[in-house]
Parts: sequence; structure tokens; C-alpha cells
Amino acid sequence: MSTELIGVVAMYGITVLLAIPLGKYIANVFKPESANGPLERFIYRLGGIDPTREMSWKENLVALLTINAVWLAFAFTLLVLQGTLPLNPDGNPSMPPDLAFNTAISFLVNCDLQHYSGESGVTYLTQLFVINFLMFVSAATGMASLLLIVRSFLPTVVETVGNFYVFFVKAITRVLLPISFIVALLLAFNGTPASFDGKDSIVTMQGDTVGVSRGPAAGMIAIKHVGTNGGGWFGANSAHPFENPNYFTNIVEMVAQVFLPISMLFALGFLIKRRRFTWVVYGVMTLGVLCLLVPTLIAEIHGNPAIAQLGVSQPTGAMEGKEVRFGPMASAYWSILTTVISTGSVNSMHDSSMALSGTMELLGMMTNAFYGGCGVGFLNYYYYLIIAVFISGLMVGRTPELFGRKVEAREIKIASVVALLSTLLVKGGTALAAWYFVNADGVSGVASDWLVKPSAWLNNPANHGFTEMLYEFTSANANNGSGFEGLGDNNFFWNYATGIVLILGRFIPIIGPVAIAGLLAKKKFVPESAGTLPVDTATFGLMTFAVILIITALSFFPALTLGPLAEYFSLKH
Repeated sequence: MSTELIGVVAMYGITVLLAIPLGKYIANVFKPESANGPLERFIYRLGGIDPTREMSWKENLVALLTINAVWLAFAFTLLVLQGTLPLNPDGNPSMPPDLAFNTAISFLVNCDLQHYSGESGVTYLTQLFVINFLMFVSAATGMASLLLIVRSFLPTVVETVGNFYVFFVKAITRVLLPISFIVALLLAFNGTPASFDGKDSIVTMQGDTVGVSRGPAAGMIAIKHVGTNGGGWFGANSAHPFENPNYFTNIVEMVAQVFLPISMLFALGFLIKRRRFTWVVYGVMTLGVLCLLVPTLIAEIHGNPAIAQLGVSQPTGAMEGKEVRFGPMASAYWSILTTVISTGSVNSMHDSSMALSGTMELLGMMTNAFYGGCGVGFLNYYYYLIIAVFISGLMVGRTPELFGRKVEAREIKIASVVALLSTLLVKGGTALAAWYFVNADGVSGVASDWLVKPSAWLNNPANHGFTEMLYEFTSANANNGSGFEGLGDNNFFWNYATGIVLILGRFIPIIGPVAIAGLLAKKKFVPESAGTLPVDTATFGLMTFAVILIITALSFFPALTLGPLAEYFSLKH
């Protein structure tokens, strides 16, 4: 266990050591005076973009939403036609409309909630021109969204907040592409497939002939982690021996999916010239991660209490659903980091996690403000920050201000709506699913063959079955994409229900913070004085942490008690 712990500490240490210089590089890339290279200028000419044009926050949001709508239509069309298109050596069929709807939205919004099985659900064409393409543009959209709020932190009154297209293009050409190329090379040289060959036939030790999928997987797996996307080339995701062959590739993929979210935070500090503030935010986020990670590590290395009650020794910890080449500790570390940063990839099966571990995974997504995805991690933290500033100001009798700009009723209303929306989407969706599960089979004509009877949804009864449904909507709302795969989710209800949650859970938390930042950027800047509430102190950091905990606990604790917490206490007795 000590060796496994060293591996976990080393993974996180490498991540932070890489994130700091990468953050400085990203800040230099996105400084207003940073020049555009030949590739960027070519893309601007091709798209008819004027890179010198500044836009208001409303114009930028219109640009962001419009181009995403185009990509959605493009992806849906290819997915429903993929069976008749080229680059399909394994003869995979076209997707039905409900599954194509869910898949196109899921990858568009950086969630990658896969209701299809990776290698058999899409073709090489759609893997490359839908899945890979959306992985790049969704990550770049998140990064550009964060950059749209930068000017609200600066001591200058402005009407414009930058140009979404410039931020978007540079995010791909200067950050995502080069880093993904390096990660892809490391994976390819360690056994991850990188060819256009179809399935290969192998004979197992039992004498069975099995078809093994291959394909140009290394590049897709690289951007899946670098862009905090998470969708797997193979159905088993990074638990698959081709997708994640050994402990070295496990470190590479683990570092790749965490260091860019942390780097974006450090880059923000360099851009707004308030590094102390970003270190406070980093400290709050890291404290939150540790509160989730430590209980999970303890639960997994101590094994399943139900098995222990049978007198069976578990010297290697809870190994159900885990890969022997990684072990329970590296799997536990992955499960928490991948849920707090919204990647959602897995190197073990979350449905087999200990009940306490499942609780922590859910809390990471319900909070959705600890590191988070590329750029959008801080956007989710931002509305908690606005609420904390407002509450703190009222508590100490000072005017609520954020870096010299007054936080007033309009900003608080927007932040509150965004914070409450996630509760509505997760608990409302779960309540609908639970009601339908209980009642639909008894209602004539409701659970028809095309809808799939709810009795076929769950492989697990009682509290764990409820957790599977709660997890699915939580993952969709948090743009995470991981799942408790005991749930049969490829049907009409889950494809459309989670598709709607995916859209709202992605774009409302982008629109809200960008709107708040746009409103603040136009307000008069008031220099700091003795009456100013400092937001770059450890005290205010703890206040923000308390606000995050209280809002999350009040919003989601009742649902958790019906699912993973009830299961946890039932295993103890």
C-alpha cells in the first residue's frame, strides 16, 4: 500500500509541477499583445473573422452559441448516416435518432456521456470527424469562455470583453493540439493502437477466437484527457488494456486530464496580475479535492465490509471492478480526480466502488467547482465566489465588491439562478426517472417497446439502483460523462432526458458567469481602501469553501441519503 500511495502522490506532484509553467505559457498566448501566427491568420481568413474586432459579452455569447448549434447539426447528421459512409471497416450500423441526439449533444458539451459502446457504436469516420472534432472544439469553447471574464478583474472600465473566435482558435492551435500530440506519441509507443486497420482475430488461452477492435485510438485518447472530455475509444474506456496499457500510461493519462484545468487557473492569475488570489482559489479547490479523496482512498484500501463480515481477507483492498495492473489506490485517485475535473473517464468501474466512494464521486460532480474542466472549472467557482462576496460583505457591514466593482442585486440573482439550476436538473430528473420506474410498467401503453420498460433499466435493486439513476443525471448536469453502468441507459427516455440536461447543464453555467463578468466590467472601478473586503486572503478562501459546502449540502444531501449513504450504513450492519 505504501508503494501505491507513493504512486498517487507522484502523479499529483508531477501534475502541479507541469501546471505552473504551462499556466504562464497559456497567459502569454492569450495576452492582448500576443501576435497571431500563420496558421491562425489562415483560419481567420477562411472563416471571415476579423481578429482585431472587439465584442461585447452579449456578442461573444451569441457567437459561442451559434457556432455550437452548427456543430450539433453537423454531428447529428453524420451519426445517423455513419453506417452508409466510408471508413467503416467493421461494418458498424448507423445510430438511431435518439442515440445520435444524445451522443452529438454529449460530445458537443464536453460531457462524453456514452450511451453506445465505443468501438462498436461509431465508425472510424465518426470517431475522427465527430468525436475527435468535438473533443477539440468543446475544450476550446470552455477555455475561451474563461478568457471572456478576464477584463472584469482589471481596473479599467470596458464595454468589450475580447473576441471569442480569437480565444477559441488560439486554444486549439497553441495549447490543445501540441499537448495532445505529445500525449498521443507517449501512448502509441506504449501499446495504444494508432492505425486504420479493422478488427484482428486472436485465439485466447481457452481456445476461443475473439475479434479485437483497433483503429487510430491514440490521438483520440490524448485529446479525451487533455481536453477533459473523457469519452473512450473502447467501451471499457481507460480500463481497456489497449486504451491504458500499463501503469506508465495510467500516469500519463492521469496527469494529462488534471494539469490543464489547474494551468488555466494559474494562467488567470498571470493575466489579471493577482497571483495571490489564484493561489487562494487553488487552495480552496485542493482542500475540496482532499475532502473527497481521503475518504475514498480509505474506503477502497480497506475492502468491502460485507465480504469482511464473511471472514474473507482482502489484503489488496476492494478489487471488484478494478484492474490488477493499477490497484485500488490508483483507481480511487482516478475516480475522484476524474469526477471533480469533469473528465469522466474511468480506469475502473464506478458502479463497483464502495458506497462511500460513490458518495464522494457524486459530491465532486454536485459541487462541480474543484478544478473543473478546461476553463469552465473556474466559471463554476465564479458564481460561488460572487455569492460569497455578497454574504461576506453583509456579515462585516461592507459594500460587497469584487476587485473594485460593486456586486449588486442583478449579479446575485444571476449567480443564484445558476447555482439553483443544477439542483433542479439533477433532483428533478432523478425524481422523474424514479416516478416513471415505479409507475410506467403498470400504465397501459406508456412503456412500449420503443421506450423500453423501466424494469429493464436497473441491474441492482433498492438504494444502489436509485444511486445509478441519481448518478446519471448528476453526471449529465456536471458535463462529466462517467456512469454507474448497472443502468441500462441506451433507450428513448435516458437519451432524451439526459440530452436536455446536458445542454442546460453546459451552457447556463457559461452564460451566467460571462453575463456577470460583462456587467461588472462596465461598472466604475473603485480603488481598494480600508473599507474594501479583501478576497485574496485565507479567511475569505475558507468563507468561499463554506459557501460551497453549505449550498451543495442543502441542495443534495437528501438525495444522497436515499442512495449511497443508505447503502453505506446498510453494509455496516
